[in-house]
Formats: sequence, structure tokens, C-alpha cells
Amino acid sequence: MRLSTVILPVRRWSEGGREVWQRAEELGFHTAYTYDHLSWRSFRDGPWFGAVPTLTAAAAATSRMRLGTLVTSPNFRHPVTLAKELISLDDISDGRITLGIGAGGSGFDATALGQEPWTPRERADHFAEFVPLLDRLLTNDVVSYEGEHYRAHEVRNIPGCVQRPRLPFAIAATGPRGMKLAAAHGQAWVTTGDPKVSATGSAADSLEAVRGQVGRLEKACAETGRDAGELAKTMLTGFSPDRPLASLDAFVDFAGAHAEAGIDEIVLHWPIADSIFEADLTVFERIATEGLTQLGR
Repeated sequence: MRLSTVILPVRRWSEGGREVWQRAEELGFHTAYTYDHLSWRSFRDGPWFGAVPTLTAAAAATSRMRLGTLVTSPNFRHPVTLAKELISLDDISDGRITLGIGAGGSGFDATALGQEPWTPRERADHFAEFVPLLDRLLTNDVVSYEGEHYRAHEVRNIPGCVQRPRLPFAIAATGPRGMKLAAAHGQAWVTTGDPKVSATGSAADSLEAVRGQVGRLEKACAETGRDAGELAKTMLTGFSPDRPLASLDAFVDFAGAHAEAGIDEIVLHWPIADSIFEADLTVFERIATEGLTQLGR
């Protein structure tokens, strides 16, 4: 079991931003992720900084902890330009970057460039083309591609990633097409649980839904000829009925149950006062330093 955090890009770097990332490393988190959005839900009218510059600064301010997005999406990203930024990030961080990537949604990012929001099928279609092309761009010096949604013409990506053959993908997916992409291209799979169950169900219902998702991922891996054990299974908390930050005991119970369901990385939101991610920082830090020890993992 690995314990990671996600730090929303809401702080000026000179006003606590740097210190939060450095504190995450001091606490021993495996990875510190950030959201890759132009704005997000209830934070839309407040400070919100870009993911790639934030991760670049975090790479310079830390030395051991892995860093990444959770998640990037095709909503406002193009594989060609994203690949160049990721190769640069991987170099600056000395090979500590993980790309969390998902199909995107219908939030602010979906219309920020003046486009009509994609339907769920259109999102899946873009995602199905985006991920394999990004894979090629990050593993080959020269790439040309003509697809339905994306094109690349003699794109150079030299010298490539520090991590070989490329930096790892953590693919967020709950549907069959996304899970097949995770099986084919991912080094990790990401879930927030089942949104439908989370809306009305209990913590037990949510756990059962996650267990079912892991089972479907294993089936997708079998169909793809991939060993499901090769993929890390990541649970981004904060969107299910569970309250793992309520206390150390609550975290241990949550982590233990989800470990038994097949999850091997848990991601906790760094507390933000007066927000949906408000939590006791003292409890949070105790979970970071004692949680896995209490779990016995």
C-alpha cells in the first residue's frame, strides 16, 4: 500500500505554495499530485494556478517524492504540446513524473476554449485516440499521425523521457473502453469510486462498487493479454461516502478495507480551509506518518 496526496494549485508559490509541497515530502508521501484544470467547481472564482508550472516549481523544491497530475484530460490539452511539456517536466524532476490522465468531463474546462461540450461518447472517442498517440509521442523521437481527432506531423521529441521507455500513465477509467485503455497503456488505474453509488449509497455500498470496478479492470486486462498485477490500483478519496480523514482509526479502517478490495495506492486531498476538502491538518499529518504503520503495510 502506498499513501499519496493531491495538492490543489490554489496557493501563491510565495505565500505557502512551496512549503506545502516540501511538507508533503517531509511527511513521506509516495507521490504528490495536482489537478490539471483551468478552474474547478467551487474553486472557480478563487486563485487557481496551472498544473505544469506548479509541478515544475515543485520538482525544483523537492528531491525524492514523485509528482504528477490527477488528472490531465483532452478537454483543453493536445497530445503534441502535452508530450513536449511532459518530457521537460520529467527531465527537470530527474524522472519523478507520473501522468494521471482521464477522459475529462462537462465542467468549466469543457467549454473554456469556446467549444461545445462533448457528449460522453465524444469524450470516450477523443480519449481512445489521445492516449495511444501520447504514448507514441513519449516513446519515439519522430512521430507522424493522421487521426479523426488529432494529427501530428513529423513531431520531434528528443531526447525523450528520463524514465524509459516513457513516464508512467495512471489512467482514470470506470467504463469498459477506458479500462481497456488502462490495460493496454497504463502503469496504474485510477478510480474515485462509483459516482452513482456515492450520490445515494453508503460507505459499504461504495466499497462494493470499487471491488466490482477492480474485477472489471482485471477482466479488461485478461482480454488485452495483460497481467492485472502489473497495474497499480489507485483510489482518489474525497468523492465517496467514506470519511478517511475523520481520524487515524477511520483512515486505517478505510485503507484496510480498500486494500482487501484490490486498491494499493490511496490519495488524500491536502486540507483546504473553508472548502469541500476541509480537514484537521494535525489529523492529516498523523495519518501521513502513522497510517500505513497502523495498517501494518
